[in-house]
Amino acid sequence: MTVSNRTIVLAGATSAAGLTVAQRLLEAGAHVVATGRSAERLEPLRANGAQVEVADATSLGAMNELAARLGPVDGVIPLVGGWRGGGGLAGQTDADFEALLPALHAVRATSRAFEAALLASDAGRFAIVSSTAVARPLAGGANYAAVKAASEAWARAVAQGFAKSAREAEAPLRAASVVFRAKAVDPGALADAIRALWDAEGPDLNDQVVALD
Repeated sequence: MTVSNRTIVLAGATSAAGLTVAQRLLEAGAHVVATGRSAERLEPLRANGAQVEVADATSLGAMNELAARLGPVDGVIPLVGGWRGGGGLAGQTDADFEALLPALHAVRATSRAFEAALLASDAGRFAIVSSTAVARPLAGGANYAAVKAASEAWARAVAQGFAKSAREAEAPLRAASVVFRAKAVDPGALADAIRALWDAEGPDLNDQVVALD
């Protein structure tokens, strides 16, 4: 298997990392669908050859509508992120926590909307970007670590769902849900890791936590 000719949705892809990931996937022959809430911020992705869709990755309704329009999909990568922290435990404000929650909302919305498509693919892949803070949370980053930990739990639940569906259908496990962990995301390393998701079989990838550092 390779990533060539695969349709991959990068949800919330208007960051520098999103552009790098899209470029690498396009160079490898994939069809990239990049989403964002701003047509202007999506323009660099369109200019590089991606199909762009103005859609909110944190909205289940928007992702359901997109999934219905796209049809077959082989990969979904939510890239909504951000950082807020510092000030020790007392400095973990409700406002900062609320600002971090869209990353979790995007994981939930995209996985739910595209589950059927990923299960229908012969190599469906769902992957999230997490942080080493989950393994060693600090007081000054408690909000951030908590959101990332919840995102990982959700991605692992997706993995269990993929395995359960295969068992119930008495079919080989072809889909996989993967967690990428990094201390600080290197766009190039992330792009290579995402591209390599189609170099391995589903059972070897499903429910794996992959260190990018």
